[in-house]
Amino acid sequence: MRIMGLDFDSKTCGVALSDPLFITAQPKEIIRRERENKLRRTFARIEELIKEYDVGLIVLGLPLNMDDSEGERARKTLEFQDSLERRTGLRVVMSDERLTTVEAEEIMQQQGIPRGKYHDYVDMIAAGIILKEYMENHPGLPEQMRELAKRR
Repeated sequence: MRIMGLDFDSKTCGVALSDPLFITAQPKEIIRRERENKLRRTFARIEELIKEYDVGLIVLGLPLNMDDSEGERARKTLEFQDSLERRTGLRVVMSDERLTTVEAEEIMQQQGIPRGKYHDYVDMIAAGIILKEYMENHPGLPEQMRELAKRR
């Protein structure tokens, strides 16, 4: 079983996956869509990945404002969370994603990725950061995931 991390944005959804031991978070892909409200393919791809990688929990980045308030993007992300839970039957936990894009850009800069290519990677790297931070802040995660697997 694995954990999936998601960085949901208006026209993209970055995806990352844990390893089966919940030690590492690897950026996987970016799911792109032409319009913000066209989510059918996004949900379908997430469901494919859930089956392929035996995902038992989803961590979704919550884009709070710097003053801790929820803006329009956070509201849309919470709506996505609700829809994702209904469609997949999995628990979707929220994780503060402030500054993950900045951190992702720093990683790309360190790796020598040209600035013009950032859009090819930024969302999946941010998803990896969201997932990594969640796993680091939940040390009892392996046991919780084993319990979750028993209930399936």
